[in-house]
Amino acid sequence: MPATVIVGAQWGDEGKGKIVDLLAQDSDVVCRYQGGPNAGHTIVVDGETYKIRALPSGIVRGKPCVIGNGCVVDLEVLIGELDDFESRGRSTDEVYVSGNAHLIMPWHLAIDQASERRLGKLAIGTTKRGIGPCYADKAMRLGIRVQDILDPKILRQKIEVALAEKNLWLQRVYDSEPFDLETVAAQYEGHAQRLRRYVADTSLYVDNALRAGKDVLFEGAQATLLDLDHGTYPFVTSSNPVASNAATGVGIGPQRIDRVIGVAKAYVTRVGEGPFPSEIEGADQERMRELGHEYGTVTGRSRRCGWLDLVALRYAVRVNGIDQLALTKLDVLSHFDELPVCVRYRTPDGGETRDFPAHQSDFHAAEPVYDVLPGWSEPLDGCASAGELPEAARGYVEFVERELDVEVTLVGTGADRASVLTRA
Repeated sequence: MPATVIVGAQWGDEGKGKIVDLLAQDSDVVCRYQGGPNAGHTIVVDGETYKIRALPSGIVRGKPCVIGNGCVVDLEVLIGELDDFESRGRSTDEVYVSGNAHLIMPWHLAIDQASERRLGKLAIGTTKRGIGPCYADKAMRLGIRVQDILDPKILRQKIEVALAEKNLWLQRVYDSEPFDLETVAAQYEGHAQRLRRYVADTSLYVDNALRAGKDVLFEGAQATLLDLDHGTYPFVTSSNPVASNAATGVGIGPQRIDRVIGVAKAYVTRVGEGPFPSEIEGADQERMRELGHEYGTVTGRSRRCGWLDLVALRYAVRVNGIDQLALTKLDVLSHFDELPVCVRYRTPDGGETRDFPAHQSDFHAAEPVYDVLPGWSEPLDGCASAGELPEAARGYVEFVERELDVEVTLVGTGADRASVLTRA
């Protein structure tokens, strides 16, 4: 199918980069449709680790890569990644950046960091990478776009207008240092020289690829439960990772999307604040974290770990239209004798529901109701096919399929790019 969306089905860190890397080998173009460098993908290739924050994961496969208009771009991060790939002998000739994507400017990072400090105990737990303030300026029509750096006069004017307001906020509200117009303008004029050749009409490029019958892969930066509209607000990102936004974030019609593959861990993690019904209590939390190496690619922050939550996953299937599921990190569960799986929530009134609560207060008060499945002690890294999985591991995957009524087509059994099993 020519247009496939890969979407995170939990709170992020599900291993989307690895799945995109796997599917990219049979794709012609890989696009990122939203988010910024506050989310990272880790891909291990022949023992060499790539940690990607700005570029689409397809860059590792040498595929043409698109950064769509729905993304926000930190030029220092992007240029750093381009330099890194070139230093490893990899071509970046077919990287295309939408001129309509918005730029994360230095004041966005400063405001993000100062705002979190000011909120104290009420802080959202952002990565402090300037994502929220950048999207806020986009909505307020005060943003600076990638195309603006191509004209020094327009760039300088836009920086001057922005600083007239942002410096006031930084000084009077956040008690922070202001930015100097000349310094920022010179810095971004320098960035323009490095980036100029990558700026393109990416909507036209992707449309032409689809019309030519090419296979195009779309990836988001975060995941369903961090979606601005459909996630666990306010503990969310500032854009829309859900699959439907792939059309808006790249500039194609929604009818062009043929397939949606959700990616979920065989357990669940989240970073930062917010409710987490299936969060593991006691020593098993730390055990899970160490076994799964659950530390943020970008921040290094410890991830909170929980048992698989099928109520939340069922919700992700609904809002994304997921028709296939990739279940990653099944190998981490090999070290547990019993595996609780959340199948329902208990509500404050004493009732139980299989459906994700529509209201925030109900979700905050939800308690998990578990079915307990048998574990397995055998390692999975020697399995060459899904049929070789231990019986209990196969049973775990089949249980997920039955509960969600969605086929699990890929199973992750290790960190290496080859450790993904296909299920017929």
